[in-house]
Order: sequence, then structure tokens, then C-alpha cells
Amino acid sequence: MPATTASSRGPTTQPWQIPSYPVTYAPPRVEKITETLARVRDRLEAATGSSIIDRETRQPVTDLSQPIPNVVLDTGPERKFVPYSYPMGVIYSGMLYANEVTGDPKYLDFVAKRYQFFADNLPALSRWPNDPERRNPFRPMLEPTNLDACGAMGASMARAKRMKVGPNLDETINRFVDYVHTKQMRLEDGTFARPDPFPVSLWLDDAYMSVPLLAQQGKITGDRRYFDDAANQIRGFHKHLFVPEKGLFTHAGNMANADNHPKYFWGRANGWYIVATVELLDLLPEDHADRDALIRILKDHAEGIASVQSGTGLWHQMLDRHDSYLETSCTAMFTYSMAKAVNRGWLNAAAYGPVAQAGWNGVASKIDPGGRVHGTCIGTAYANDYVYYYHRPAIDDVHGYGPVLLAGAEMIKLMKSDRFRIDSGQTRPTMHVEKEAAK
Repeated sequence: MPATTASSRGPTTQPWQIPSYPVTYAPPRVEKITETLARVRDRLEAATGSSIIDRETRQPVTDLSQPIPNVVLDTGPERKFVPYSYPMGVIYSGMLYANEVTGDPKYLDFVAKRYQFFADNLPALSRWPNDPERRNPFRPMLEPTNLDACGAMGASMARAKRMKVGPNLDETINRFVDYVHTKQMRLEDGTFARPDPFPVSLWLDDAYMSVPLLAQQGKITGDRRYFDDAANQIRGFHKHLFVPEKGLFTHAGNMANADNHPKYFWGRANGWYIVATVELLDLLPEDHADRDALIRILKDHAEGIASVQSGTGLWHQMLDRHDSYLETSCTAMFTYSMAKAVNRGWLNAAAYGPVAQAGWNGVASKIDPGGRVHGTCIGTAYANDYVYYYHRPAIDDVHGYGPVLLAGAEMIKLMKSDRFRIDSGQTRPTMHVEKEAAK
């Protein structure tokens, strides 16, 4: 239909030209999101190992009554998806949430099967001597020594406990909570820190490796100390690593040089933080003293993230460097967090609903018919130059799968919500309108 424009010579008409978008520019359909999640789930089911194998022969080991050298966790036929790792912890949480939203029991079956594998083997492996040379494949579960070893896995186990899924893993959950809450290295203000690569280093990743587990434990026990600790982490990382003029977090910091440290705005680190923030807010008591401050932090961070979204809906590996590649895992994390914040009313739907929709469409463009998630940055450490971050390979990496499951599940909730009206005309941007605001 021609658009009418005004000029000094009166109305004229010009043909409307629909632009060519690099990815779908329309509200995603619930049926399509559901189908995409099922493909990802089926891929993971086929590819994820769930046994203990001999490193050399690659054959399963069933007799664990005595310590055996050279045994490892099965990484599956592609040697990629080990059943116990922090990215798998995010996958388990994503599976549980996908079941909560879709009702499909296959997501629960995936988690229950792997957790039963843990429960079946823990008694024997817990009797092995505490000797690193024995290479106990459950060592991180039996004796965590860092947040990566227990935070994401513990959060998924605690979520499963609340949902009554799988075997009783209370002993493991409590061991993880005790490590995070009482043993992990901290700054004087209580913010979690690491002893590498500098003696006192902050990693933004640790927001996710701690906060969701503490929040889940707070919900399970009703003990507000866990909520207080979790909120303190969100506020602490914000204090030390947030850059207000960017609205973004630098990945990490050397606390011996905190006042003059280069800033590197790595996508997935910002993703870890914003996911941790919304996971905490989702469980935090409504009357908690830090609630309003945390929502303010979320709003400031979401504004910064939204302002650097690319024209494909995806975000860049280095958020402020548009010559860096488009990265899938951080896009899924931002999509999940903004969709959840809109669904819960923490972010304005008209402002951030379209950002989440565009983000999901970008993510969906990276998932192939076999359920593989492409364009994900591999595991990445704390670096002191952009060159390192720029050249981390982007592949079909395990770090992308959990965020995709979380994002897809939250987008289904967003698209099903009766709180919003969605305008989807091809001649104007997609828009969420809050019904309350339209009155």
C-alpha cells in the first residue's frame, strides 16, 4: 500500500519498499520455537555420554570398587559433551526449564538419566583415596576447589531437587553450597575472586558460577543468608567491573591495578552476569532489602546491552567492537534475560520485548536442522588484550546449548503472554505493548 508524505507542493505518493533483513524480522511463533528446542534436545541426547570409560580403550568401566588409572567421564560419540562440567550444568538447567514451559517429559528424562548416573557411581568413587594421581572422575563433585567445579552444576541439581526430578543428591548440593558460601576466595567486601592469572583477580563469569546456586539454596531452605550473599555478589561485581559510560561490564580485573586496568567487553561474560541477575531476582523474596537496587542494576545493564545489538539480532563477541564476529551464546543469554525481565515486569515490554524477539531470531538462524548450535565462542580465560578475544574460535561449542534452551523456553512464555499486544506488520518494527500502559 503506498505511503503518503507531505511536502510544500502537497501530498505525493511513493511505493513502499520492504527492506531485506538478514534474519527473520517478525515475532517468532511458539510452534517454531518449540520445534527448535526439540531438535537441540535430541541432538544433546544422542551426543552426551553417561558412563565412565577407560581413556585408552574407550570402553565402559563398570567395576569401580578399586581405584583404576586412566578412567574418565564419557564425552559421547563426538567427544564433546561430558556429563559433568559447568556448561553441562547450564544445559541441565535449560532442560529443566524447557520442561517447565513445554511440559515435554523428554527434557526431564535427559536430566534424570545423567543424575542417576552420578548417584549410582558416587558411593564407589567416594571411597577412592584422595590422591590426584588416581584421577577420580568425580573429583570435582567430591571435593570442589573452585566455582567452575560446582556452581553451575549445583544450581541445576538444586533446581531439580525443587522440581522433584531425579535421585536424591542432597549431599552433593550441600557440599557445593558449603564450598561457595564458606570456602571460595573473596575480596574484603565479600565479592568472589580467584588467585589467577593474578594473585587477586575478578572474573565476571563467577556471578553465574555462584549466584544461582546460592539463590536456589535460599529458596530451598528459607535461609536468607544465601540470598544476602547472592545479592552481595551482584552488587560487588557491579561495583568493581561495571563501566557506566558503556552500560557494560569489563570481563575481569586485576585488583592490584584496579584503578588503571584496560576494559574488555566480552559478550559471554556480560551474559553470565545478566543471567545470574535475573535468576536471583526470580527467587529473591519480594521484601528483600536489595531488590530495588538489583532491578536498577538490571535496567542499566539491559540498556547498555540493547544499545549494541547488531542488525542481525545477534551480538558481537566483543560487544563494543563491531568488527568482531557475531556470537551465539551471549545472544542467547541476553535474549533469555531480557525476555524473563519483560515477563516478570522488571523491564518495559515495549522497550525490550522487540530486543528479545530479534535476539531469538538471530539465535535460531544459528541452529541447523540437526540441532547443532553454531557460532559459539569456545571456553575463554581472562586475557589482557583484544587480540586474544578476537581470535577465540566460534564453533559448535558446548557453551551455546544451555543458553539456547533457556532462551527458547523464556521466549515461549513471552509469546504466550496475554499481558502484551504484538504488532507484526512488515512495514514497521515489531512492537510489544504493555496492556496496562495502553489504558
